[in-house]
Amino acid sequence: MSTILITGASTGIGRATAKHFAENGWNVIATMRAAEAETELSQWKTVLVARIDVEQKETINEAVNQGIDRFGSIDVLLNNAGYGSSGIFEAASDEQIRRQFEVNVFGLMNMTRAVLPHFRSNRNGLILNVSSVGGIVTMPTMSLYHATKFAVEGFTESLSYELASQNIRVKLIEPGSVRTDFGGRSMDFFFDDSLPDYKEFADAYRAVRKQMGENAARQSSPESVAETIYQAATDPSNRLRYAAGADAEALIRLKQESGDLAAMQQIASLFSLHVAE
Repeated sequence: MSTILITGASTGIGRATAKHFAENGWNVIATMRAAEAETELSQWKTVLVARIDVEQKETINEAVNQGIDRFGSIDVLLNNAGYGSSGIFEAASDEQIRRQFEVNVFGLMNMTRAVLPHFRSNRNGLILNVSSVGGIVTMPTMSLYHATKFAVEGFTESLSYELASQNIRVKLIEPGSVRTDFGGRSMDFFFDDSLPDYKEFADAYRAVRKQMGENAARQSSPESVAETIYQAATDPSNRLRYAAGADAEALIRLKQESGDLAAMQQIASLFSLHVAE
């Protein structure tokens, strides 16, 4: 029986993925910051709930060791933990900038480094990094988030070369908009009314974004993203990228077929914004 370790399994994509893999006969190490509060996943005999805060290396090493002790080995790592931020870059504090990278990039790297010795000793393993359509196509006011996801894309693609020599594969999952709390409780906002020069831009963006956010029918479910993750985990090929959701596929195709400027102009038009030509 194969084993997957999932970060950020308390809600959303991570939780749906833990359930999906368990239902398909996998051992699951479902990790989260408040593992002691989890009551549902812990009822599964094939699920180990463990604490990981990707900003704290000691929790990472402890959970990896717990998983190996419980199930004998880890076959797949799903780096899913992360959060978004939105706002005017000039208004972001140093702390907000650094934490966005600490969680979305450095936390992912710490997790990867923690499992690599185990994968190398087995001469086998798969790392799935949850990026985003936002690692390829950008939206207004999300410069910090996009910077982290572009970093994840580049890190993963380059890492795949060296890990291929160890028979370890690395893949990217690129969800579009998903019905989770990504844009609510877990989002870090930093609009600053003390920067009036941005007010017209920010107001126009907020109005359209609110309208778009209320149309949940356009969003993918966490369960459908979990199915894409399962497809990637069970696909024996060396395919690198797996888009998750019709919107992700459409936006990626737009950029590939139309080029950077045309794609940016089309996205800007959605928010009644201007892109310099």
